Amino acid sequence: MPFPTINPSLQAALTERGYAEPTPVQLAVLEPETFERDLLVSAQTGSGKTVGYGLAMASTLLGESDKLEPTRELSR
Repeated sequence: MPFPTINPSLQAALTERGYAEPTPVQLAVLEPETFERDLLVSAQTGSGKTVGYGLAMASTLLGESDKLEPTRELSR
């Protein structure tokens, strides 16, 4: 199953890095009832928690932007 509807730039970045399907953790944080809620995630190493946290924050950080900007550290 592909990632649910997310920002197109974010979808492209995930695809470019080999993320074709979300893990159960990532699917859980994308559920509509989690939107704008505090989340506490406990799962095994390698379950996709870090990307899941990014996905949970993405709509707040990106809004409707169609462009992802690198962090200051990556743009040097």
